[in-house]
Amino acid sequence: MNLSLLIVIPLLTAIGTLFCKGLKQVRTLSLAGAFLQIGLAFYLLFQYLQQHVVGSSEMMFQSSYIWFKPLGINYQVGVDGISIAMILLTSFIVIAGILVSWTTDKLPKEFFFLLMLLSVGAYGFFISLDLFTLFFFLEIAVIPKFLLIGIWGSGKKEYSAMKLALMLMGGSALVFVGLAGVYVNTHTLDIIQIAQTPLPINIQKIFFPFAFVGFGVFTALFPFHTWVPDGHSSAPTAASMFLAGISMKLGGYGCLRVATYLMPDAAHAYSWIIVLLATIAIIYGAFATMMQTDLKYINAYSSVSHCGFVLLGIGMLTKTSINGAVLQMVSHGLMTALFFATIGMIYSRTHTRLVAQLGGLLKVTPFISTVFVIAGLCSLGLPGLSGFVAEMTVFMGAWQNPDKWYRLATILACASIVVTAVYILRATGKTIMGPIASSYERLDDAKWNEKLAAGILIIGIVIIGVAPFLINKLIEPGTDEIMSKVLGAAK
Repeated sequence: MNLSLLIVIPLLTAIGTLFCKGLKQVRTLSLAGAFLQIGLAFYLLFQYLQQHVVGSSEMMFQSSYIWFKPLGINYQVGVDGISIAMILLTSFIVIAGILVSWTTDKLPKEFFFLLMLLSVGAYGFFISLDLFTLFFFLEIAVIPKFLLIGIWGSGKKEYSAMKLALMLMGGSALVFVGLAGVYVNTHTLDIIQIAQTPLPINIQKIFFPFAFVGFGVFTALFPFHTWVPDGHSSAPTAASMFLAGISMKLGGYGCLRVATYLMPDAAHAYSWIIVLLATIAIIYGAFATMMQTDLKYINAYSSVSHCGFVLLGIGMLTKTSINGAVLQMVSHGLMTALFFATIGMIYSRTHTRLVAQLGGLLKVTPFISTVFVIAGLCSLGLPGLSGFVAEMTVFMGAWQNPDKWYRLATILACASIVVTAVYILRATGKTIMGPIASSYERLDDAKWNEKLAAGILIIGIVIIGVAPFLINKLIEPGTDEIMSKVLGAAK
């Protein structure tokens, strides 16, 4: 299979939107492109399962073309199970984001163009096997976020857009220094080749922090998380879904695929710092969420806490914890996208996101309220939904690390579940239960496009929750390969 189709299809869709006439043509073309993307993602999964040799961690469907020969830059792509899981996640959120934006009438061509451009950056990032190509696609995903928030956002949108762009560009600068350091000391940008010839440990210790912290900025690494609440709260619904569901996963994937995989000795040396920062993020994010009164801020601060589980799983450096980190990336992507979609549905009808001004919505909008409850239950880790599977896998893997301080961090992280239950149940109870305000008595429930968007995301959440072995079987060869480098470094 030609992986470049994952880039070409959304790119052509984006360009095509600029030549459309009217909202109807724009959204029809965008939805068609989104369906092509999800179809291609499942075809890729089918081809991978058909051709993958059991026990092999080889990158499949590889292709390489010379891009800039003097510096050894190649357009080099390939995928393993982890990449495919991220591609599937992206395709789910793209189609859901298009559907919830169905009635967007402010500069619709430009809006859908930027959404598709974001997906180009995400797909390109997840399939890249060349460090420059990977960095190139990472950067493609930054500017559209700035424009989406600054033009179509709400509240302090200019401030939020600028803060997000500056923070992410700062993270990108750190990533660039880390990748440049790897290149200077290996004379190649080929990720597979670099992994086969490990860097000296002193070089790893210098450049690992740049790469890990740089990618960590994208995934809300404490204390570089402050762009998340402002960015999410001001972004339009689809942009919030893309930011939390896809863009924050670029950081987690980079921390795992680039920093940890290519510099495993340094990952061991700095693991205690990663675990410490992740634990702080989990606890701080949970308690900060309890203080919020705006639904978007609740979900944004909750994302800081939940993305802490990703970093905790990576920092623990056990096979189970790294499996859990990947599961958490997928689970949180689906869950938070569903949450933001539902919050957008509520806001479009009530024109408020303040919990104190809501109430009794279950009586007038039963479908939206039910979806809101499902997203909340997934967030607090209800068995049968993806949140439970992902978090329990991280906790079990973290406990496998015998160090007493790491186990203390595991206990503290587990304790955050109680805090999560408090703010989720309180927000849910006040928003959809109780007496209904007179101004909300004639609200319309979800329309067909909103029901389809929610249904697509819920299907993903339930499949992972009920049959986690399916995705675990997919990602296991990739995590085995990473663990082989980690265990080799530990000797």
